[in-house]
Amino acid sequence: MSTGPSDGRPLDPAAARELFVARLRAQLHPGEERPLEVSDARRAYREAVCLLSRFDPQRLRLPGEETATGGAVLELVDDCTTLGMQDQAGWSLKSDVRDRTLRGLAGPAAARHVLECHLDQLPGEPGPERFALAYLSGHPPETDRLTTDELADALQAVLWLSRVPGTTGLPDLAELQLTLERARLLDPLKRLVRSPFQGRTRELAELRDYVVPPGGPAAAGARPDGAQRHPGPVPPLVVHGPGGMGKTTLLAKFVLDTLHDPAGCFPFAYIDFERPTLSIQEPLTLIAEVARQLGIQFPAHRGELDALAHECQEAARSQREGQERVSQLHELATTRAVLGRRSSQQFQSLAAGRETDLIRRLAEVLRRAVAEQKDPEHPEDPPFALVIDSFEEAQYRGSPVVGRMVAIYLSFQSIYPRMRLIVSGRAPVEHPAKTVESLDIELGELDPEAAVGLLTSCGVKDPEVARALADRVGGHPLSLKLAARAATLAGAGAERTCELIRSLPERRHQVFRRVDQLLVQGILYDRILSHIGDEGVRRLAHPGLALRVITPEIIKEVLAEPCGLRVASLDEARALFAELSRLDLVEPARPDAVRYRSDLRAIMLRLPGGDRTAVMREVERRAVGHYAARDGLEARAEEIYHRLRLDENPRSVEARWLPGVERFLAGAQQDMTPRAAGLLTARLGGGTPDQVAAGADQEDWERIAAREVEDLLAQGYAQAAFDRLGRRQPWTPCSPLHALLAEALNRLGRRDEARRATADAIDTAERAGCGERRLELLLLSARLSEEAGDLASAGRALRIAEDVAVGLGQDLEAMGALLARARLTAGADGADLEADRELAERLRQLPDAVLADRPVLVRAVASQIYDRAPGALDHALEVVGLPADDETLDALGAAMRRATGRQPALLGRVMEILDEAAGPSRQPSGGAPTGIAGILRLARDRGTLDTLARRLLAVPDKSGEIVAGVAAAMGVGTGARTAGHPASGPEHGGRPRHEGSGPAGPEDR
Repeated sequence: MSTGPSDGRPLDPAAARELFVARLRAQLHPGEERPLEVSDARRAYREAVCLLSRFDPQRLRLPGEETATGGAVLELVDDCTTLGMQDQAGWSLKSDVRDRTLRGLAGPAAARHVLECHLDQLPGEPGPERFALAYLSGHPPETDRLTTDELADALQAVLWLSRVPGTTGLPDLAELQLTLERARLLDPLKRLVRSPFQGRTRELAELRDYVVPPGGPAAAGARPDGAQRHPGPVPPLVVHGPGGMGKTTLLAKFVLDTLHDPAGCFPFAYIDFERPTLSIQEPLTLIAEVARQLGIQFPAHRGELDALAHECQEAARSQREGQERVSQLHELATTRAVLGRRSSQQFQSLAAGRETDLIRRLAEVLRRAVAEQKDPEHPEDPPFALVIDSFEEAQYRGSPVVGRMVAIYLSFQSIYPRMRLIVSGRAPVEHPAKTVESLDIELGELDPEAAVGLLTSCGVKDPEVARALADRVGGHPLSLKLAARAATLAGAGAERTCELIRSLPERRHQVFRRVDQLLVQGILYDRILSHIGDEGVRRLAHPGLALRVITPEIIKEVLAEPCGLRVASLDEARALFAELSRLDLVEPARPDAVRYRSDLRAIMLRLPGGDRTAVMREVERRAVGHYAARDGLEARAEEIYHRLRLDENPRSVEARWLPGVERFLAGAQQDMTPRAAGLLTARLGGGTPDQVAAGADQEDWERIAAREVEDLLAQGYAQAAFDRLGRRQPWTPCSPLHALLAEALNRLGRRDEARRATADAIDTAERAGCGERRLELLLLSARLSEEAGDLASAGRALRIAEDVAVGLGQDLEAMGALLARARLTAGADGADLEADRELAERLRQLPDAVLADRPVLVRAVASQIYDRAPGALDHALEVVGLPADDETLDALGAAMRRATGRQPALLGRVMEILDEAAGPSRQPSGGAPTGIAGILRLARDRGTLDTLARRLLAVPDKSGEIVAGVAAAMGVGTGARTAGHPASGPEHGGRPRHEGSGPAGPEDR
């Protein structure tokens, strides 16, 4: 049916009603056959908007119409999606409709006519429509002059026009896409150097000489000063310095300068761990990002590199499962000493092996890619620079990330010797994995000329004023920017400028430089605040620095009274908040909340403030009361933050801790005294500066040291762990270091000393009433006795541990002790059937909600008792499911292959289960997984893996291979028995099994 709007008259109401009824009927009865033909009016409206990214249907006119008739609303309602907010919504043609319409246009002249008729619909800023019009008009843009956003618009225009019959003169789509991706790759770096770069000539030269030595590849082992000191692997280069010195900007400038130098351009990858898609704790995400960036630089190898990046992401997901398993095993005292530490070491070993394998493959691709581009006159490989920013979080003694990054670096360099690693972070820290001493560049203050240049670029136009300010302020980039801001606010008057300069202290000897810098920054900040026009906001501005978040409610209840303001209503607070939000010193935190810029706040919190310090402490006290009266993790985190800022006793503050507040307190250590920062570091993890470690309470120091020692032991560095333990003794009775000392002694072969240390620590913990620590030590004692062949002593320790756990009312701890006892006798002639029966009984009695909180323990128990408690596996699958890592799928797949290989009759039933778990996505041809491994991964992605496993338990497999395989998959990473290849003895916690000794099939039960 045609509504015939092209005659310029409004749509007839009767016709509109008829059209609406027809559309409604079609929506209510979607299964009915719908006509394929498109009315002339509908086709005309489609053509009118097919080259518009969005449009207003109420204003849309067809060619030749004087005014809009509104017909587009009815004609295009099924063909469009809405964009934007409700009050500014626009319509956009669906992609499939747009594609068909573009292909149906008469040619480029018709396309140009459509655009020219709708110039009033085009946005004011550049967009795809204007680029399309430029191409159709014969005035194509110069691609190399376009910004990243403009390139995206140009690419969209070319994609549209490439579908219009007869259109010529368009740029190559693939080349334009590659240009856009390269621009996006460099965008983060260009944003960092948007302001004119000043100074750092020496540092840039050192970076250049490190990557491209003046003597060519032969000088690759030379230091930046030219001395040849490293005949082996070329060490990494660490750029470090105080916050605000411009480390990130320096790296960005170096990379961009290199790319703009045709004679010295080389492949690179820039990794910023502040990006949400990258995790410093997951080096696989780094490898994936390097592969992605190299794919842009070497498009001929894009497919191979993208596949490698995807493999890295899949492996990272599997590693997260393994890391979560390690964390859970460390949470319970009865699994920490045996299963926990064993799983930690296994995880680190497997993770490092997987990462080095992937990075070697990546390096091989790079080696082949550069070989294809070399010319005979320059046969040597170009350098490859891997630049890593924001690495501070991982830089601490014993960090597993540092150890794995060293392995990644050495593996890459072994395949591609001209790989160079540049890291921005803290000064190099010692780590036992490091085989060569890192090179370093320490960023200090800018030289006087660069300081003047920075002031000039920030708005200080008078050269004399700039020189005078630089002389007083020094070369700290952040201080210079504050000075420029203060000078700009002071205005051009000589008297005001001179007053500003006179207010700054003269620079003194280097030993006082840091104190002077803090004083200067404080004075400059006060100057900036003094120019706030609103008196109320000016009063709030400095004390408000004490708060991490400011809202109207916070202004009324926390800030106003200490600042001498009377704010009687929330409306008055909102008015003050609105004025405060306009300051360039703050930034949005969330709707109706702002926070001070982190760089300014970090500096100002370190300054002594005289009377203002008293005001800020009153603000913090009121903040504690405000947040303590509120529910939720964020409120509790803010309460803890302000209690620590007030230097309350860490033990009393810790009593307010709730699981989950950690994410709200990340990075807060920098705002604290060493004592308060010690508690946060002990709870949150991460690096510990020496002054924090020295100022931390003994209990917090012990937890910090324990984490470092655990990390060193997990990486196999027992001697380094033992050396780390020799500090700040004597330890508290409940210290985790007692067990770690025994662990380190045992791994160093000093087994008798380890057993004596454990026995002494058990007595100390019992006298001090440290129940949890006593449990851990009893489990460790049992393991050491077992390794010494003293099974009787091991059994006694485990029974005591179980009694202690029951006495403490800790059912899950008791289950952990009982699991250890069951595994202790699993390989002996007189297997402890009683332990297995008790485990099965505990598993049945504990509520599912309790079991669900400890999935790793439940899986370990189910895999231990499955052949004596037939319902244990099914129960565990229902409550906690299988792990989701690759090792689980490998164990399950191997068991299925063995069972179907020995009993071909099972193949049909097994494949039926696999097909149902994989779902309809397997049906299309091309790329669908066909092997067991691929289908299991698809089932995991679809969330049907647990259902698949439960159905496998019902397969009539007389050999028991499949059930044993489900059990092995259930217990991956917990020392469980391995299907098909059983392990025996205490090392694996397995029991001897004979082929086909699994549980009987359903018909034999």
